[in-house]
Amino acid sequence: MRADYVKFMQKTSQPFLFNPKRQKAIEERAMHIAQHDADFLVKEAALIMAERLDATNRDFDVSVDMFSPFDAMLEHLVSSRKIDEIYQMSSHATGGSQPVKSLIGSREEIALKPGSTNLITSVFGLHWSNDLPGTLAQIKSALVEDGLFLAALPGDRTLMELRDAMLTAESMINGNATLRVDPFGEVRQFGSLLQRAGFALPVVDTELMTVRYSSLSKLIADLRAMGATSSLEQNRQFGPRELFKKTEEVYRERYQDADGKIRATVEFVFLSGWSPHSSQQRPLKRGSATNKLSDFL
Repeated sequence: MRADYVKFMQKTSQPFLFNPKRQKAIEERAMHIAQHDADFLVKEAALIMAERLDATNRDFDVSVDMFSPFDAMLEHLVSSRKIDEIYQMSSHATGGSQPVKSLIGSREEIALKPGSTNLITSVFGLHWSNDLPGTLAQIKSALVEDGLFLAALPGDRTLMELRDAMLTAESMINGNATLRVDPFGEVRQFGSLLQRAGFALPVVDTELMTVRYSSLSKLIADLRAMGATSSLEQNRQFGPRELFKKTEEVYRERYQDADGKIRATVEFVFLSGWSPHSSQQRPLKRGSATNKLSDFL
């Protein structure tokens, strides 16, 4: 995990790393663009999460989907027929539609009562939290005993090519560079955060996807349509045309395939954890073994 992300994860006070107003503007712009298939990454992550949810072989009284862009996860929750009440939480009123009800909250203050829900999901909706440890602790508190949390977040390798090309290009032009692509977390750090929040049976795993584009402008346009551009508090716009041109030159030099297309990596990090309950499996206490290893060797 990059040092700036680690520093942000370890504190809960101002200044924020991410700007909530910019987040809202990014989300609204994506809704306005309404590009067909702009949600393909969200759909892929939601499908994987839905398969894992089906594998639990459980029904749930109440579920809350948090800050997931588009409706891919909600559609799976509804079609699963495993849930009695489904809520969608966002930072602004969505109106809701039957059978989904609307909730308003923020990523830093989800405002759910303790023990009020059986299932909480989020697809690419939590990485913009300015207090992810606190957010996860609130999620764990909101779950009933033996309640389930499932989420997908972008991992550290997401957009690593774009991050590298932009930093290199700006350094070549100005002699220094600023962060223009949001930092994302590493797998082992997410595992530690789940344990810190008090989840039982925490599991973290990843899947990589490579998306290819004919040009840098096509990649940027896709990110805007997805609502996936940078929301950094200290955000700086892409910059002059010279910077864009140099970024594409570096990008093509380092990450272009033989057919002229450039690669963009997306790392899906999947989190799952349960609210503790006495019925769950637990590791044996140290020293409780009744046989010696040497007896089997």
